[in-house]
Amino acid sequence: MSPAQNHEFKEWWNKQRQFLDQSDDALLTVEIRSPSTSDTTLDKGHTRSARQLSWLWLLKFQQLASSLAWLTNALFYLLRTANRRISSSDSPSDTHSSRLYRIIRVFLILVILLLCFELVAYFKGWHFSPPTVESAEAVVERVYATWLEIRANYLAPPLQSLTNVCIVLFFIQSVDRLVLVLGCFWIKLRKLKPVAAEYGNVDGKSVEDYPMVLVQIPMCNEREVYQQSIAAVCIQDWPKERMLIQVLDDSDELDVQLLIKSEVQKWQQRGVHILYRHRLIRTGYKAGNLKSAMSCDYVKGYEFVAIFDADFQPGPDFLKKTIPYFKGNDDLALVQTRWAFVNKDENLLTRLQNVNLSFHFEVEQQVNGVFINFFGFNGTAGVWRTKALEECGGWMERTTVEDMDIAVRAHLCGWKFIYLNDVKCLCELPESYEAYKKQQHRWHSGPMQLFRLCFLDILRSKVSLGKKANLIFLFFLLRKLILPFYSFTLFCIILPLTMFLPEAQLPAWVVCYVPGIMSILNILPAPRSFPFIVPYLLFENTMSVTKFNAMISGLFRFGSSYEWIVTKKLGRSSEGDLIAFAEKESDHLVETSSLYRSSSDTGLNELNKLENKNTVKKRRNRLYRKELALALILLTASVRSLLSAHGIHFYFLLFQGISFLVVGLDLIGEQVS
Repeated sequence: MSPAQNHEFKEWWNKQRQFLDQSDDALLTVEIRSPSTSDTTLDKGHTRSARQLSWLWLLKFQQLASSLAWLTNALFYLLRTANRRISSSDSPSDTHSSRLYRIIRVFLILVILLLCFELVAYFKGWHFSPPTVESAEAVVERVYATWLEIRANYLAPPLQSLTNVCIVLFFIQSVDRLVLVLGCFWIKLRKLKPVAAEYGNVDGKSVEDYPMVLVQIPMCNEREVYQQSIAAVCIQDWPKERMLIQVLDDSDELDVQLLIKSEVQKWQQRGVHILYRHRLIRTGYKAGNLKSAMSCDYVKGYEFVAIFDADFQPGPDFLKKTIPYFKGNDDLALVQTRWAFVNKDENLLTRLQNVNLSFHFEVEQQVNGVFINFFGFNGTAGVWRTKALEECGGWMERTTVEDMDIAVRAHLCGWKFIYLNDVKCLCELPESYEAYKKQQHRWHSGPMQLFRLCFLDILRSKVSLGKKANLIFLFFLLRKLILPFYSFTLFCIILPLTMFLPEAQLPAWVVCYVPGIMSILNILPAPRSFPFIVPYLLFENTMSVTKFNAMISGLFRFGSSYEWIVTKKLGRSSEGDLIAFAEKESDHLVETSSLYRSSSDTGLNELNKLENKNTVKKRRNRLYRKELALALILLTASVRSLLSAHGIHFYFLLFQGISFLVVGLDLIGEQVS
């Protein structure tokens, strides 16, 4: 028995449908039907329901058209923005970089075409029963059979040979890394470290017993960090009469020059021996700046030279911890200290940099300093013997790694170096990928410039054969040339190609196991970074394109290899009261000083206005086309690997492609202003 009809509801429902027929807006309705309804009523209801559906589909079509228009506008806007940001990210003068990008782009087009070809073969089932040229019937099948023969006989063998060469280089570099780690363990076990004489540790020591020390602070447009660096040097626990500070300003911004000059005058009025030098012609960058400063006549009276970059903050006892090592060691040229980072936990990029640099200082520098008495000067946070600088030819402007240049020349002249792992100097890590990328480009192109220039000098030098071999094969070739070469070639070129040329095989231990072990060894000096071991491994492979590009630029003398860009700094400090402490420390100097202010209060007020000038700029991400193209290559190869069920290769390609994508979209580190 059918249920009783609700006449009130039907009445209300018919009114609503009449309203729908007369209105311009369509509403979604539900037809209520009863089993006892007559055929006439059913037909009428069906007619009205169809009309409502037509209104509904018309509304959906209008919404779809609006969505398509919005997506089209958004796509065009995205393409314009991407093109603008890509063009602003890559320097147009770097012809080699654009040439490398064109090669990567051709490679990308090739792997996409190969993937489409393999997808057709996969859905045809040719992966399970590959056709031959004789048995092929269709044209596509014959083409695929021909492709199988070409890749097996002509393409796979040379690719396998290149793979084997890179595997051997990878193995040699891994052994070198393992030996360094074992050397570091031996140093820790035997507690090996340099022994220093005493200069200022005995109370009542005469001022004349302290050697004369020249402190140099080279800087260029360092608005964010000039105050803290100057203050950290001016409060050194060293007799003021035996120390002179040179602020070597290469700034081309007038307001920055005025601010730095005012800061120098402030410390002069407090009795600190500090001078301000500014070059009108900025030639040779930092090397030219230091060379110009060393040409002053008064420099000859100073036995040692301490160098600090603008973002470095040495402790008050820095000179007392370093200068004593020169006493009794007449053949000692350099005392290098370790860097400590005030912003190592700021973001993921700084954490990964901290892993790399911790291994460099804790392992590489310490092992080379203890067992070889030679390592590359880091350009800052070190003390040089003035005589050694003069004998090896002084600062030269021929490369962008003037610190490594002078260290190699001093080593060839027979001088020795000491590295102090327990003396730390605070500094700042780049927090944006743009700044880090430019820094790494300079650090990896400069050594190749230097290798070309000093190769014959190394062969002709009078040092032992072992030292020559260490310089050529370990210091330059293995750690500066081979490392970026095999990293980029093996993981960004060969690995994707082996997915499309399966006849050439890359073992799983090369892809995963050995890199994982090497990452563990690299992260040992920074144990707090163990949770970031996987991002570290992926990021190092991602940076290989920048390092490879820089290495090729320096080796073949492309224009970008001589480009010097000052690393962007933000003025981070782990001790917020550093300046306040310096003010308090020097108050009594102000009271007893007979010097008069060289600037009026009005002038100081104007400088304060410059100092407080609003420099906030709109921040935005950039796009890096080489990284994005490589991301698409690796992700395309991961799809091909998935079709063939390669296992560990698929996961590595997938996550490595995502890593390239993240870096290419500038989603790591702080945004660039």
